[in-house]
Amino acid sequence: MALAQCYRPEPLIEAFLDDLWSVKGLSDNTLSAYRSDLQHFDQYLQLRQLSLPYVGREAIQDYLGLRFDQGVASTSSARLLSSLRRFYGFLLTRQLISEDPLALIASPKLPRKLPDTLSEADVDALLAEPDAADTVEGRDKAMLELLYATGLRVSELVGLTLEQMSLRQGLVRITGKGGKERLVPMGELAITELERYLRENRPALLEYGQSDVVFPSSRGRMMTRQTFWYRIKLYAQRAGISKALSPHTLRHAFATHLLNHGADLRVVQLLLGHSSLSTTQIYTHVANARLQALHAAHHPRG
Repeated sequence: MALAQCYRPEPLIEAFLDDLWSVKGLSDNTLSAYRSDLQHFDQYLQLRQLSLPYVGREAIQDYLGLRFDQGVASTSSARLLSSLRRFYGFLLTRQLISEDPLALIASPKLPRKLPDTLSEADVDALLAEPDAADTVEGRDKAMLELLYATGLRVSELVGLTLEQMSLRQGLVRITGKGGKERLVPMGELAITELERYLRENRPALLEYGQSDVVFPSSRGRMMTRQTFWYRIKLYAQRAGISKALSPHTLRHAFATHLLNHGADLRVVQLLLGHSSLSTTQIYTHVANARLQALHAAHHPRG
C-alpha cells in the first residue's frame, strides 16, 4: 500500500489550506473555493471506492468528462484543475505521493473575457450622483472618487484604515493579495473629496461607535462589500446607467481609462497590484478597441 493511502482526505485538505493561507496569504473566499473543489472531487471518488490522496490520471479525466456532460462551465473546470494541481503539488513536496496525476492533463483553453467597464462620461455621471450634503451619500461620494482614482479592489476600499492613507503625501498604502504591499497615488480630486468627507461626514457616522476604518457604516462599523455594491447599483440607476455592472466596474474603468490616455501597461500593473503582467494585459483589448474606433472615426481613410 502506498504511503498516501494511509491518510484520510479531510485532514490533508485542511493541512493544504493552512499551507496556502500561511505561505501564499490567500483570501478566505479563495480558500473556500479550493475546499469546495476538493470536497466535491473526494465525494465523487468515494462513490467509486477511490482515495483522494492516491488517485490516477484516468479518474481525474473521468471526473472532468462527467462535469462536461453535466454542462459545467469551462471556467469552473479550469478552477478545479488549478485546485487539484496545487493540492497534488502540496502532496508531492511532502513526499506523500510519488507521481503527479495531473502531469499530462492540460487545462481547458478559456476565451479572454473583457471586463465590464464604463465610459468616462458614465463615470462622471456616476460620481456626480451622490449628494455630498447627506451624511451617508457624502461618504459614498468620497468612496466612489477614491475607487476610481486608485483602482482599489472593493475589499481593499471598505477595509481601508486611517493609518493607510496620507492626504499630505496623496498616497494610500495597500496590502493586497498574497500580502504584497503597494503605494497608490490618489489624485487631487479624490484628495479634495476625502478632506471634505473627513471634515463633514465621517464624524456623524461615528456618533454610535468608534472605528479606524476610513469609511464606516451608518452604525460606525466596517462596511461590507455587499453593502457598498448595493450603493453603487443605486447611484448607477439614478444616473441612468443601464450597462451591466460588477463590484469591480470602477477598478476596470480606472485601468482602461489610464491605458486610453497613454499609461504604460507595467505602471497599471503596479497600481492594480497584479502579480503577473498577463493579468493586466486583458485591458489592452479594451483600449485597442477604443483606438480602432477612434481611428475609423477620424482618419481620412479610416
